[in-house]
Amino acid sequence: MSNELTAPVEATRVDPKLLEILVCPLTKGTLEYDFARQELISRSAKLAYPIRDGIPIMLPEEARPLD
Repeated sequence: MSNELTAPVEATRVDPKLLEILVCPLTKGTLEYDFARQELISRSAKLAYPIRDGIPIMLPEEARPLD
């Protein structure tokens, strides 16, 4: 029985070329990559888009509001 919680951190990396072309779907502004939280931060929209299994989830309804 495998324990998925011990997956290597490397599996959660996002392709740097992808990060260069991604923008916030609401503001079309730039995004900051937060490796520790596995999120893409849009300061202009005040949202943090999650990254799941290395895939950015660019849906505003899935984003976490920033304080």
